[in-house]
Amino acid sequence: MARNLETLHLLLAGLMGRGSDDDTVKLRITLIGGLADFEAMDLRNTRWQQGPFARPFMIARYYDPRDEGAVMASSRFDQTAVLQQGLNLSALTGIVPGLQPGAGGAQVAGVVPLLGLADSAFGVPQPNELSVAVPATSMLYSLFAQHWLMTYFPGAYPRWYLDGFGQLFSTMTIRDGRVIEYGRAPENSDRVIRFYGGYPLERLFDGRYLDSPERSEWTPFHAWLLTHYLFFSDDRRPQVRRYLAALGSGASQAEAAQVFGDLPTLSREVRRYHSERKPYFRIELPVASGEVPLVRRVSLGEAAFIKGRLELGARVDLPPLPDPDASPEVTKRMTRDRERAVAARDGWRERLRRDAERFPSEAGPHLLVAEAECRSDSAATCEAAADRALALVPGDPRALAWKGMAQVIRAAALPQAQRSPALGIARTTIGRANRADTDAVLPLLAYGFSWLDAGVTPPAIAADGLSRVVERVPASPGPRLMLGRVLAARGQAATARTVLRPITLGPYESPERSQAAALIATLPAN
Repeated sequence: MARNLETLHLLLAGLMGRGSDDDTVKLRITLIGGLADFEAMDLRNTRWQQGPFARPFMIARYYDPRDEGAVMASSRFDQTAVLQQGLNLSALTGIVPGLQPGAGGAQVAGVVPLLGLADSAFGVPQPNELSVAVPATSMLYSLFAQHWLMTYFPGAYPRWYLDGFGQLFSTMTIRDGRVIEYGRAPENSDRVIRFYGGYPLERLFDGRYLDSPERSEWTPFHAWLLTHYLFFSDDRRPQVRRYLAALGSGASQAEAAQVFGDLPTLSREVRRYHSERKPYFRIELPVASGEVPLVRRVSLGEAAFIKGRLELGARVDLPPLPDPDASPEVTKRMTRDRERAVAARDGWRERLRRDAERFPSEAGPHLLVAEAECRSDSAATCEAAADRALALVPGDPRALAWKGMAQVIRAAALPQAQRSPALGIARTTIGRANRADTDAVLPLLAYGFSWLDAGVTPPAIAADGLSRVVERVPASPGPRLMLGRVLAARGQAATARTVLRPITLGPYESPERSQAAALIATLPAN
């Protein structure tokens, strides 16, 4: 799997005209056991959303473009999307003659072939059940392709486009490490599209399809069909480029969609395309692609905290507080949701600290505790955990960065006269972290963070450091927001607006989106 994902990276780089060598932080992927194991982790997506697709296709996956680099998790097993529930044999008891309790086997045998029934007790689908397999590889490839596009070409993509782009590569196959095929129709796509019917493009292109996710009949197969047609049509492909450019310049989705002309005409073209043979690409490389993956045995502490590291984002990111002008009902609901999230977060933090004590000789667990505590604004416990890690690995850049971050949080609570000297101490600690690893993202983030709300104009070096972070994690909204704030404070409104647009105009809701929009609203006009 690692080799295949590396090959997909090389394929995308070649298709999009980008060199395969770069300095971005690589996506971290964790494959989890069965669906029950995955759902038990309660990995809530706060910076990525799929579809919204019809309910059978809201497949459990997790993606979080975090400040230090994106993480992704998915089940390692194929899943099944059940479009139509089958007929339960027990429901026919007392209705169909010969199926009453105690009826002879000859009577049952005579009815089963007639109704097309099969016994589901042996893994056979229920009678008349309509379902399609969703391979684990397709879920990985599609989300990897979406991440790749948002990393190397961040922009104002509508969500349907990103879903479709990912689906184009979801059926990629590799033979002998050299022959790559992509763009084939997903298996059973014809069955799914016929079951749900065509989707009204007017609702898609003006964004209304996002408004009622519980009633959606949009599927990954519809996204594949539309995007496949737009990519392979010589007439429509230039329109897609103009459409995306219009969105990037701030046009509404409905305004940008005008480049496609009459949408009913486009709908008819897509329906015709559905019944036609469709092209796909085959590429044969001169040599086998991809380097041999590096494999190492993880320590007991690393293994024990793989789950905790994944859970981190879903636990420390809290629901927002209600607006001052919110209705009493909304205020009550949002306040209750936040209080529950705080209680769940604090209980999780307590378990994390307790578990870290089981590995006194490993720095990794204590670094995770430090991150969880600092991201929960608990300076004392964050610094204590960072100090434990430093006692084990003196000079570790991540431990120094979290220690410096804790010192910044503590300084923010001091009176103004004491704050500046305390921030100076924090920046000294952060500087040590940066010198220990000049390529590390975290010290640069910590240094930029130390200037926010400090009451003085951030220096150019803070903006330069955060610009470097955005280059390394382009898909992550957190560093973009921080850089936008620093640029705005320095009076660089136009640059700040450009940096923030992928957050406000991008495809995904995130905690940073409303903050970025509010910041843009305060910027002076160009």
